[in-house]
Amino acid sequence: MNSKAILPDQADVIASALRTISIEKQGLSALEAALGNGLAEPLRETIALIAGISGRVIVTGVGKSGHIGAKIAATFASTGTPAFFVHAAEANHGDLGMIAGNDLVLAISKGGESAELKSIIAYTRRFSIPLVSITCAPQASLARQSDVVLLVPAEQEACPHGLAPTTSTLMQLALGDALAVALLEARGFTATDFHVFHPGGKLGASLTHVGDIMHTGERLPLVARGTPMPDAVRTLSHKHFGCVIVLNEDGTLAGIVTEGDMARNLHRNLGELCVDDVMTVTPKTIVASTLATAALGLINKHNIGALIVIDEARKPIGLVHFHDLLRIGVA
Repeated sequence: MNSKAILPDQADVIASALRTISIEKQGLSALEAALGNGLAEPLRETIALIAGISGRVIVTGVGKSGHIGAKIAATFASTGTPAFFVHAAEANHGDLGMIAGNDLVLAISKGGESAELKSIIAYTRRFSIPLVSITCAPQASLARQSDVVLLVPAEQEACPHGLAPTTSTLMQLALGDALAVALLEARGFTATDFHVFHPGGKLGASLTHVGDIMHTGERLPLVARGTPMPDAVRTLSHKHFGCVIVLNEDGTLAGIVTEGDMARNLHRNLGELCVDDVMTVTPKTIVASTLATAALGLINKHNIGALIVIDEARKPIGLVHFHDLLRIGVA
């Protein structure tokens, strides 16, 4: 960068940014209006076509539309609609073989006359592969050859020269998201399904269920009612959870003794007490199907270190500690 370059005035930068956002917002408003004026039926037909194929959605495009197409394909795939992106230029050099007869092609092009799309268009027509287009040009080659045309309003680009795709690509992206979400809802795609495709990272952690991370079996710090406190302390020290779970004779939850409970009773002779004298009889509990994020919310709300996981009979079947949530990336 030229060190002598004059930095733009802050007011000018903010004015430019606001102008861009305003123009692009007008594009989204026009797209919204189009759904009430001709776009609704093609959108419904597209959803029906995609739902009816046994293969995948092949998204294609070039330039900025291609970048948008890659994102749309990724969103489809992550929300339960098998999809991938094929660059239209690469399709001319062998990638047409990636498109099968039971697939559907979603082609994106503002002007609808990109030379690179011609091979894919011809391929879909030759092998009767459904072709859906997202375009601003109803009379262009792409639209005329498509089975369904999702006509995007030809709105002003935010670029002051009207050249760089900005508003048009934003509308393409929004329409692709609308398709993906509509398909997600039509399929009844749940948070559990979502976790299958997002096992990693913060999102995957937030979709993890308590039952996937809880400690069970021999790891649980269990003691019976009437257990002397010295024995309970040994169990607490051995299990390393900072608490012991107290059980009734029938195996149901009676209470919990935490390090905090012990600290609050130091004025008494703990060696002469049993867990019944010290325990909290209303410990915080959850079920195994609870999301890890909800478990974290309870831990933070009540300022505690762990939650007891119970079954329908109120029998403890697990324990989830704050450190477990920290380990998987929720906390």
